[in-house]
Amino acid sequence: MSILFSQGRIGNMTLKNRFVRSATWENMATEDGHMTDKLYAIYDELAQGEVGLIVTGYANIVEEEKPNAGMMGMYNDSFIDEYKKLTELVHTNDSKIVMQLAYGGTKTTYNVGERIIFSPSDVPEMGTKTQGKAMTKDEIDYIVEAFAQASRRAQESGFDGVEIHAAHTYLINQFLSPYYNRREDQYGGSLENRMRFLVEIYMAIRKLVGDDFPILVKLTATEFFEGGLTFDETRIICKQLEAIGVDAIIISGNIHGKANDMIGQQFDGYTLQEEGYFHQYGDVISQDVSVPVITVGGLSDVDAIEAIAENTNIQYFALSRPLLAEPHLIKRWQSGDKAEVDCERCSKCRTRRGNFCVVYKKRKKVA
Repeated sequence: MSILFSQGRIGNMTLKNRFVRSATWENMATEDGHMTDKLYAIYDELAQGEVGLIVTGYANIVEEEKPNAGMMGMYNDSFIDEYKKLTELVHTNDSKIVMQLAYGGTKTTYNVGERIIFSPSDVPEMGTKTQGKAMTKDEIDYIVEAFAQASRRAQESGFDGVEIHAAHTYLINQFLSPYYNRREDQYGGSLENRMRFLVEIYMAIRKLVGDDFPILVKLTATEFFEGGLTFDETRIICKQLEAIGVDAIIISGNIHGKANDMIGQQFDGYTLQEEGYFHQYGDVISQDVSVPVITVGGLSDVDAIEAIAENTNIQYFALSRPLLAEPHLIKRWQSGDKAEVDCERCSKCRTRRGNFCVVYKKRKKVA
């Protein structure tokens, strides 16, 4: 039997296969982040499609901070009951579900000027040009506690774990980055200091949820520019995360919309691949640590994914756009149908009406 359809474990969570729906902002929650029938239908369809682990779109952990419209919320206890319905829906089909938690920070153009946006230092985000407020120690403690409380709510809602979003130039990634983090206190300077915010978030979560609740961390392999976080530093971060008890690490990048033009280029000694953009980085990390490593980005050919599984220590494979086009793709592959996927990587799936495949997948008419 293909290794891709064998059971695996992340912490004490048993998964029926090695496929993950990577965190995908659907832009279909209510204005204040609550569930809608459209969202329930999306997750139900993914679970019916035999996805082993579903990671939710990122959820905001404090009410006043939302980097995008239509994103899920987890900033107070009012969400727990509706997420119980969500997790039960997914579990009915023997899939697992993890909630991704995030503080977006300055990687946003949403409602800028109407709210205070935290950042490690007075350095605007490269792409958005959004300026943030350098955080005080009290504000750092506030966000650490917010991550912990959101994780406690996720556990009470029946989620199988949480994923800390520490990638893609969101707030935690900026603390890790020497370009964005120019602080001169205990949170800046050395890599140990730049890691402190992430470590404190993990430790605060672990204190509330206990030792048996899986905590995953998503990281950017390298920042792909001079003066940013390097892959060598990411390797050190991963070893530290393993040492403190993180259950799995997702190795990603931050090249949305630019990947096709960057394939074949080398950064920090490794090459961006057409199939699995960042899997060379993930392979190295998987040899550095014993916790499961998940690769994400540019995966769409099941035979190529199988080859990565057989020739590296990477244990899990996360997809997003192919599952927007074909929510039952994993079920199709499992049946032996390896026909080319519908997804063309056109990235037109982000629309004002929600994020869905506008080419192949007709959005269900759900009230």
